Amino acid sequence: MSKIFFIRHGQSQWNVENKICGSTDIPLTDQGREQARVTAENIINQNIKAEKILYSPLSRAKETALIISELTGIPAYEEPQLIEQNFGIYEGQPRNSEEFKIAKSHFVNRYESGESMLKLAQRIYNLLDDLKSKNSDIILVAHNGISRVIHSYFYEMTNDEYAAFGIKNCEIKTYNFN
Repeated sequence: MSKIFFIRHGQSQWNVENKICGSTDIPLTDQGREQARVTAENIINQNIKAEKILYSPLSRAKETALIISELTGIPAYEEPQLIEQNFGIYEGQPRNSEEFKIAKSHFVNRYESGESMLKLAQRIYNLLDDLKSKNSDIILVAHNGISRVIHSYFYEMTNDEYAAFGIKNCEIKTYNFN
């Protein structure tokens, strides 16, 4: 049975400012880099063995993955399918706005100039199906929006649970392919 270890990138400046990052390329903070180093130590201490690390091309995920790779010795590769959802007109806006909360519940609708939840799910589910067929343990480093889709791939979720799901910066979630 193979596993996916999902890690959300380290803290970015827009995380600090409670802004929606989406596909806008916002770099890590110094704290985000430190979180990546601690996560690498956790991977070593938990004896997590993975064939490779796949990461989103956005700099906050890429830098997180490369720090982890350097410290663990696990090779890292860019995976374009892991890029965060494009939230269109909501990028840079407050994460907790009522308007965004309502928009997140409309899975079929594309965010104005952005990407729908369904298109995002198709992209990530296709990647996970491909990784499942490889039958190897892999670390994915990406974004909170991607974490929701991955969690929904492995577990049944209501719309409200999906919209509310999230993980902390550099948290490691383990998923088993059955």
